[in-house]
Amino acid sequence: MNLALRSGAVASAAALTLLLSACSASNEADPTTEAATTTDAATSAPATTLSGELNGAGASTQDTAMQAWRAAFQEQNPDLTINYDPVGSGGGRTAFLDGSVAWAGSDAALSEDEYALAVDRCGADGAINLPMYISAIAIAFNLEGIDTLNMDAATVANIFDGKITMWNDAAIAAQNEGVELPATAITIVHRSDESGTTKNFTDYLAKASDGAWPYDASGDWANSLGESGQGTSGVKQILTDTPGTIGYLDSSQAGGLGAVAVKVGDEYVVHSAEGAAAAFDAAAPAGVNGDNDLAFKIDRTTSAAGAYPVMLASYVIVCQTYDDAEVAANVTSFLEYTASAEGQTLAAEQAGSAPMSPALSEKVVAILEGIAANSGV
Repeated sequence: MNLALRSGAVASAAALTLLLSACSASNEADPTTEAATTTDAATSAPATTLSGELNGAGASTQDTAMQAWRAAFQEQNPDLTINYDPVGSGGGRTAFLDGSVAWAGSDAALSEDEYALAVDRCGADGAINLPMYISAIAIAFNLEGIDTLNMDAATVANIFDGKITMWNDAAIAAQNEGVELPATAITIVHRSDESGTTKNFTDYLAKASDGAWPYDASGDWANSLGESGQGTSGVKQILTDTPGTIGYLDSSQAGGLGAVAVKVGDEYVVHSAEGAAAAFDAAAPAGVNGDNDLAFKIDRTTSAAGAYPVMLASYVIVCQTYDDAEVAANVTSFLEYTASAEGQTLAAEQAGSAPMSPALSEKVVAILEGIAANSGV
């Protein structure tokens, strides 16, 4: 890739970080909006001489943002075709590790075993996780006439483990004085595929419920209760079509459903981009594969005002070096755009995500620049 073009693109992205301070994370997207619509802000995606086909796969939570990112970037790079299969986090990591795609989107960072496999896939430096999409996980329900219900983590855990089976159970009623709860059976809805959203949701249940959730955090659902749906869209469809249901899904897809406000400290907080950002601010780096590996550990028990700890930092997983310089140029240039202030603003507008801070955005872009420079040589 022409060095001058790459430098111009990075300079453009760096300059655009000024936009982020003016961007409100409360810009929730209307789920009915066509995600691939290119906004005025998106049309200035950096133009380069990129060409060919770039394939990624993974988290369905990123799909709304990914459609917008792809549309904006391809408009300025018409010779490059970008494909993203929202097959789920587990499927995306598998496809990346077997070399089927150049990068993966995942709501869960690489596991210890996957880091080892990535050495075979990528070379001695292996792969790293870079945050790209920060979002709340909505605990959503379908009850006619009820938009919001308060619940602490133990109550949520007991519902999803089948210990609370009716909507008018005393544990729910005690936290929702004045709400007329129906004598309706609860049907839980969970993902059928291995899912980073599931892993983050069960991580919250395991760490915040004071032992009410008896399982470890996992991308695979822990019990055989309720109904299951493939991907975010499958869960949304069941929740929308079935009264009495409760499930979990990315905040961007929760429109039209009731929402649980979870107990944080002494208050109840409903899902929002601001709440996810506040929870992410309390996260600590996991530090598994060196300084460039930006996986984070989320504090699910935070009591910070306004924080919403049922959230995820969704990553892109990339090699630290690529054998093919053209592949490296394509994947890093596209992801530099998605990580830039402009790309993060577009995701906030289209998917209701929380933009990364300017400092984190700049760090991710710098890491991607380094990958491009060190690849194919």
